[in-house]
Amino acid sequence: MQVTIEQSKLELVEGDITKQSVDAIVNAANTSLLGGGGVDGAIHRAGGPAILEECKRLGGCETGDAKITTGGNLPARHVIHTVGPVWHGGRSGEREKLASCYRRSLEVARENGLTSVAFPSISTGAYRYPLDEAAKVALRTVKEYLEAHTDIELVRFVLFGPESYRAYEQALEDLTAGRA
Repeated sequence: MQVTIEQSKLELVEGDITKQSVDAIVNAANTSLLGGGGVDGAIHRAGGPAILEECKRLGGCETGDAKITTGGNLPARHVIHTVGPVWHGGRSGEREKLASCYRRSLEVARENGLTSVAFPSISTGAYRYPLDEAAKVALRTVKEYLEAHTDIELVRFVLFGPESYRAYEQALEDLTAGRA
């Protein structure tokens, strides 16, 4: 599924984020930036040791912030590492922190002259953020960014499995129809 927002493309695909040929893929990292499970582990394994070496020099990352490294052996030239919130029932600022992950990742891309970015579904794995709610936050935040900035030409959400794809597809349909 693809929509145009201003002059940018926003698309949803089901697949493997480590296979994306874009300027940067976004890593759903932990605060240490030293690798972990899920998307984080897959990116570090596929990208090789160069990513970890740069991460060691970054001194970690706060929840809601983002930092950039090489893409190592990945098709993407860079990895933007962002730390999503752990779900605590929605009363601990999770929505704002998740929105910040997407916004800061796009700002880091802009600061580094990048024009295409691929995101996973941040915080919906081990951090237990409800998928439907996370999709709404992610897509709304990206849409608002693309409406206000012309520097990013393509934002791709690379979703793992049909359940994630359907959640994002529904959230995008609701957002573009003005229901969200």
